[in-house]
Amino acid sequence: PGGRVPGGRVPGGRVPGGRAEGGTGPEGGPRPRPGETARAVVLGIGRMMGWSAAGYTFLVVMPSYVQSTLGATFQQALLGTVLANLGFAASILPAGGLSDRIGRRTVMVAGALLVAGLALPLLHLVQDPGAPGYAKGAALFAAGAGVGLMAGPGPAMLAEMFPARVRCTGLGLAYALSNAVFSGCAGLIITEVVARTGNVDVPGYYAAATCAVSVAALLTLRGDDHDRPLR
Repeated sequence: PGGRVPGGRVPGGRVPGGRAEGGTGPEGGPRPRPGETARAVVLGIGRMMGWSAAGYTFLVVMPSYVQSTLGATFQQALLGTVLANLGFAASILPAGGLSDRIGRRTVMVAGALLVAGLALPLLHLVQDPGAPGYAKGAALFAAGAGVGLMAGPGPAMLAEMFPARVRCTGLGLAYALSNAVFSGCAGLIITEVVARTGNVDVPGYYAAATCAVSVAALLTLRGDDHDRPLR
């Protein structure tokens, strides 16, 4: 009755309780192996690294950096942070929408390349005492916008990396570990390295290096991943 066959099984190999035969998941698809999930988490961290590090560097660490290293006033530091966050806010939603049409890889790689290529020139502009204020403000706005290009598609990209059975676990681990290491430690790393080396370009090197790693990881994405059905 109800399509049940002898032995308590139902057509399609599904057994009572919704579990399927042959090591399949709750929807009849293959269960992910622990090693595959771990590799996906590591790859997700790589793809997130630039967003985490550059976002924290330009949107959070910058006020203390420009005050302690460049001698800016609190008001100047606060204004610079506001401008960087405005750039971030202006680009994050359009970036997410654009990635739904042309793919996560294209938009996120563009953002990571933008930050990697412009981090040091933008920082030098901010450091230049003779540069006009509007130019410095535009540089910080552009830095925030570059981070927004990575942040807009980022959550969807992570969700698409993991099958339903481990999606929340995989996404949560990749996101939390990336932010814990590359965001949470950014202020400590930048402050300590600047103090030890006297090199005021450290924030630019940090943002550029992490974004370069993210570019390599993001290039492993398929261009049509956003159009594929979730597993």
